Amino acid sequence: MSRAFVKDSDADAVEDLPDRPVSDYPNDVTAEGLAQIEAAWAAAQSAHAAAELAGDRAAMAQAARDMRYWNARRATAHVVAEPEDTTQIRFGSTFTILRDDGRKQTFRIVGEDEADPSRGTLSHASPLARALFGKQVGDVVPAGHGEAEIVAIGG
Repeated sequence: MSRAFVKDSDADAVEDLPDRPVSDYPNDVTAEGLAQIEAAWAAAQSAHAAAELAGDRAAMAQAARDMRYWNARRATAHVVAEPEDTTQIRFGSTFTILRDDGRKQTFRIVGEDEADPSRGTLSHASPLARALFGKQVGDVVPAGHGEAEIVAIGG
């Protein structure tokens, strides 16, 4: 593109990126989840400082967006204590289910930002976690396209 058709002030401009969406669910977190949020916020601050030093306006915009997101998550985080009662599934509970296809899986219910089902953590906002709240060993719940029986809670 010819520079004749671009304003000098527009040549270096980078639009602010839209904010990352924030869930409508309460921002309940475990103590580990709060530490992860703090680490992500610090990483975004570092990325912003590095981008500023490098003069990388696109990277600065990305880091600024991440800083806004993680700052909002920090401000609304509510640390939920580990459940003492292991007779029912609650936020923070670790439990094992036996799916109707024979798979046995162990999960822990955690905050949305710390959830990673491949690592055994489920968001408290997920359909499976919502179906499990208040359930006990022996209860059967919908899980994906089938069902799962709760075979253990805790430990």
